[in-house]
Amino acid sequence: MVDEYDDDDLDLSALPNDELVEQMHDDLYDGLREEIMEGTNILLGRGWSASKVLDNALVEGMRIVGIDFRDGILFVPEVLMSANAMKGGMEILRPLLAETGAEPIGKMIIGTVKGDIHDIGKNLVAMMMEGAGFEVINLGIDNPVENYLEAIEQHKPDIIGMSALLTTTMPYMKVVIDTLVEKGMRDDYIVLVGGAPLNEEFSAAIGADAYCRDAAVAVETAQAKMAEKRAA
Repeated sequence: MVDEYDDDDLDLSALPNDELVEQMHDDLYDGLREEIMEGTNILLGRGWSASKVLDNALVEGMRIVGIDFRDGILFVPEVLMSANAMKGGMEILRPLLAETGAEPIGKMIIGTVKGDIHDIGKNLVAMMMEGAGFEVINLGIDNPVENYLEAIEQHKPDIIGMSALLTTTMPYMKVVIDTLVEKGMRDDYIVLVGGAPLNEEFSAAIGADAYCRDAAVAVETAQAKMAEKRAA
């Protein structure tokens, strides 16, 4: 990656578009929020659409971050910095995307289940999903089934994400899924679960669509499941 000291005297506005996009990928990787915001504004000023900036500069940059996170080259603190830089760009792009009516890839509600107050992993998934072009509604921690039902009614998501970090709170995921089944709503949504004590067997046993061992896998799984849903 680019040496951080080189960035200080790098004039982003002097770079041609393709080099600027490459530099933004590096800056995202290095978690440089201000540079990402500057690059975003430069590309918009050159007549790029908000969705083109999102796809080419930000989503592609976060895809690289996601791969290196999955492969153990980057770690949680670094990915959080990248996600924060991405958010800086998104703050500029989101109102423009809303104006043009650009559709997100899909919509997700995500929360840690009742009794569990862990949120770093869940927040990382939310940020990475947003970085991949999804609209994400983060319900926070300690969510009873009512919170999920309210959010489903209000936001009409494609995906429901549940997180648990304690073996004692894991079974609550089944409570949420069973409630969706009872209400005849289960098949309307892609249900993804994650958290340290979970595994694929548990995910299958409670009736979730997939277990995601980390944020990068969650993004890949969500993209694949959305493609299946659209094809169907």
